[in-house]
Amino acid sequence: EVQLVESGGGLVQAGGSLRLSCAASGFTFEDYAIAWFRQAPGKEREGISCITTDDGMTYYADSVKGRFTISSDNAKNTVYLQMNDLKPEDAAFYYCTADLILHYHCQNTFDSAMRPPGYWGQGTRVTVSS
Repeated sequence: EVQLVESGGGLVQAGGSLRLSCAASGFTFEDYAIAWFRQAPGKEREGISCITTDDGMTYYADSVKGRFTISSDNAKNTVYLQMNDLKPEDAAFYYCTADLILHYHCQNTFDSAMRPPGYWGQGTRVTVSS
């Protein structure tokens, strides 16, 4: 079975950092795009970042570009989201998602009208205090 397990969320002060992890299992890691989404109460779901591990291409929303870095450790089937200079507006529930690169393109992560990835983790909460 496909499993995506997020970890690393928590409470940080504004300006601080967190590293989220997404441990994947049940599929061939390099055949999938892995994308991070977030959702805060009363706000639309927002695509944050995406990576295709077969070629190492990375993609970012304008709202986090320059502050967040997505990466993968293919030997561990794990994707990371390093979040630096966190702001109160970054507070949200963060989800790791996956879909076949043949069916999902990372650029769609940033278009709310496009179909999201098919597999979702349980999410991890990020809280940023001011």
